Amino acid sequence: MRKRDFLTPIGITVGFVIIMLAILANAGVQGFVSFLDVASILIVIGGVIGSLLINFNVEQIKLTGRVLKESFNQNERKLPDLIKLFIRLSEKARREGILALENEVEDVEDEFINKGILLAVDGVEPEVIHDIMNAEITAMEERHERGRMILVKCGDYAPAWGMIGTLIGLVLMLNNLQDPSSLGPSMAVALLTTLYGTVLANLFFIPVASKLENKTEEEIFIKQIIIEGIIGVQSGQNPRILEEKLSAFLAKDSKLKQWNDEKSTFVGEGLNEA
Repeated sequence: MRKRDFLTPIGITVGFVIIMLAILANAGVQGFVSFLDVASILIVIGGVIGSLLINFNVEQIKLTGRVLKESFNQNERKLPDLIKLFIRLSEKARREGILALENEVEDVEDEFINKGILLAVDGVEPEVIHDIMNAEITAMEERHERGRMILVKCGDYAPAWGMIGTLIGLVLMLNNLQDPSSLGPSMAVALLTTLYGTVLANLFFIPVASKLENKTEEEIFIKQIIIEGIIGVQSGQNPRILEEKLSAFLAKDSKLKQWNDEKSTFVGEGLNEA
């Protein structure tokens, strides 16, 4: 289940607001207006877009919107809930047989878990299940990498095009040397493209790309736990043993303490039923 990740927009907003407040505090409203230059914005944005069109194909560029949307969402799935699910599946498989798990597919929203359950119900060997599901993880990782690479390249191109815009501004300024009073303002405008490119790269493109990389690592971690859970259920492991095995993935923090307070009662009731 997905929900909105408010930290990403909050972080971007806070960064831009602090920069604007710093400018206003030192230069006032009139000085702040001098930091706005349409030509500089066009050079940076246009240059980045042009570089992307050269570097990537149409299908990869279409991923940009989807990738950006993903950075503003977060996975609501929690490890304790995932462990409880596999304990319940293990108990049912021990009581009613592995074929009884086919009915559980309808109640599980996660397609990866559903696929693993169906493979287990079909009697596929654990090694084969492991290979099939790991192949899907590898494919997912490659898809995420292709989408994230667009943002990484944007982070590389934006400062470079900012510098190009600065060089263009300097050339125009040098052509106006006969008017000394225009040198200061012209130099300021020339430097704005570097400012825009650097801010865009370090406050948006690179942080978002890093966040997507962290999300991918988290997703791989969770899917590895799912694989262990599926194989454990299929092999008929004792729910208590499966619980201890999957609990090893939990971080040793307050969430683990809360889970430990709940798990004994949960598993104890399940074992009594079995």
